[in-house]
Formats: sequence, structure tokens, C-alpha cells
Amino acid sequence: MDKADELEAIAAAIERKMERREIEVLRDKVSCAAVLEEAGFAVDAKESTRRAVKFRRGGEIVIVTHEGRGWFDPLSDAKGDVFGLVQHLDPVGFLECVEWVADLVGFGLSRPEWQPHPSDDLSDVSLSDRWQARRRPWPGSSTWRYLRDERCLPAAFIRAAIKCNVLREGPQGSMWAAHTNAEGDITGWEARGPQYRGFASGGKKVLFRLGTDTAVRLAVTEAAIDAMSLAVLEGLRDGTLYLSTGGGWSPTTEAALRELALEPSVQMVAATDANPQGDMFADRLRAIADDVGCDWTRLRPPADDWNEVLKIREKEKRERKEGGGMPHARRPRQGRLRPAEPALDPDGRDAGGSQGVMKD
Repeated sequence: MDKADELEAIAAAIERKMERREIEVLRDKVSCAAVLEEAGFAVDAKESTRRAVKFRRGGEIVIVTHEGRGWFDPLSDAKGDVFGLVQHLDPVGFLECVEWVADLVGFGLSRPEWQPHPSDDLSDVSLSDRWQARRRPWPGSSTWRYLRDERCLPAAFIRAAIKCNVLREGPQGSMWAAHTNAEGDITGWEARGPQYRGFASGGKKVLFRLGTDTAVRLAVTEAAIDAMSLAVLEGLRDGTLYLSTGGGWSPTTEAALRELALEPSVQMVAATDANPQGDMFADRLRAIADDVGCDWTRLRPPADDWNEVLKIREKEKRERKEGGGMPHARRPRQGRLRPAEPALDPDGRDAGGSQGVMKD
């Protein structure tokens, strides 16, 4: 049995063990429209009818039918129920698909007896207690290595973020990035890891916040990793609050952004991804800014997202450092020999470093 067959067999076994009643309850309780809105789709009112509601996300189209219980993609043959929709938008295993749908309504699932109950999914423990029960990342931990090596966040910045109490160690080397309300209460967390992406079970997306709430510049991204990456790229710019919506656009998120934008002299910075979904979120941010009367600007990353920009910069820094440190990396000058000079980058700076970069 190859890997694909093995995974398919595991998924089938999980589905057999899952209570059929729970599956049917979720199928009836969760509308396909709720899944699409959480994924960043918006209703195309002009092309919708009572029986068929059209949703768009950039060039993607999904039409919801059967009073929210069914859907189809007019650009392909894809169609199905709410579970099929989740897997259509983001190919995941059956169990993760069901849990994702359940999280939308806070539905507690019965787990197969063989499956351990993860410590971050205990329904009788408060979100705050679950957060406090997790260790903060430390140098050498799996989460620290993920942030430093895979995401290219400088160690000094990771320490600063830890001091702000916005990071925790998640399971299997993942990172937890806190979402909080205006009072500073933990409402959930973005979970990101080498092989995992999700949000706290039972939690609510509000905003990931890094900076001071009295800031006059609101830099809004779609993921905590991007918010932190932009903070590194800008050197934790004074007067800036770096925010993440967690990839969604819930009413609580919009309300929190509106509350922050009401402060005097605020500038709303749409630092969302450089793709159709990012542009859609930027338009929503502009609508909020226009509504409350604050300044607005689009800060579009030169790569797909800000973490990708950070990775590219770190790679270029390493290449410059390696090239500048090698005597044979530069062509010899014509004429008499002179003492070796340090290699300079196009801006006239020493290639071994970069101004304004937070170092470990």
C-alpha cells in the first residue's frame, strides 16, 4: 500500500468511527455561506438569487444552493456539501475538515477511542488557562527553530515578541500567536507550524496585536507571521500597531478594527497579501477608513506576502556576506596591487551587514 492509499484508508477508518449523528448535525447546522465568508469570499448580490447565492474571492466563484446546504463551482465540476466545500478550498484530511466545520459553531466532537484528546482542545478549560498552560518559546525549542530557521524572524525580535506575551509553544513544533480583544483578553490564537495551520478550537478571531494600542498607524496583515515579518522589515516602527486578522473577516474583527480606527490621526495601512484575496481585504479596510474618516494607504508586499519578503531579504544578506567575505569573489583591479577593500552593496554599504536590521 502506497502513501496515498494509506492516508485514504486512515481517513475512511476515521469516518467510520465518527458518530454519524454528529456528521449529520454539522451538515445541517453549518451553512456553506459561513465557510465561504470565513475564507474571505464575498456575496455578489447583483448575480445572486434566493435559490443560488454567488460568492467571489478574486477570480474564484462558488455558488451556494439548497438554502446553504449545497454548493457548486461553475468553473469546474466540483460540488457537494459543507465538508466537500472545506476540502475544495483547502485540501485536508477528513478529521481536520470536520473539526474546521465544528469550530465555526463551537460544536464539541466525540473522538475515536484510539485518538488522544489534544491538550489544546479541552472544552472544560478556559482559553486563558489553555494559553497559560503552554510554555513560551525558548532558544533551541522546536517553535523557536520554526520561527528562526523557517520563518527567518531574528532571535532578538522573537525575544521581544515573547516579552509582549503574544507567542506560545504549540504542539508538534507549531507556534501559537494570540488574538486579543480591546481589554487584552485572550480570545484564541493562530496556530502555524511546519505541517499545520489552524485556529484555536472554541476560540474567536479578533486581532493579533503587536505594538501599543495608542499607536496612530495600524498595519493590518492577514497572518500573525506576516505582521511580525513586517515589524522586522520596518524595525518595529514607532507609533505602529502590527495587526493580523488571522486570514478571516469576522464581525468581531471588523468591530475591533473600527474601534482602533476611531482614534484621532489614525492611518489605516492595508498590508495584506499581494494577491486577489489581499486586494479584497484591502478594499474592506479602505471602506472602514472611509466610513470612520481616517487616513488609508495600501502597502503591497513586493512578494506574495511579508514573510516571503523577509525570507528573500535574509537570503540576499547571506549571499552578500558570503560573497563579500571571499577574497576571490571580486575581480582583481588593473594596475598595481592595493590592500583589499570591503565589498559594498549597491547602496554603498558594507555587504556584511544592512542598516536598520535587527540582529541576533
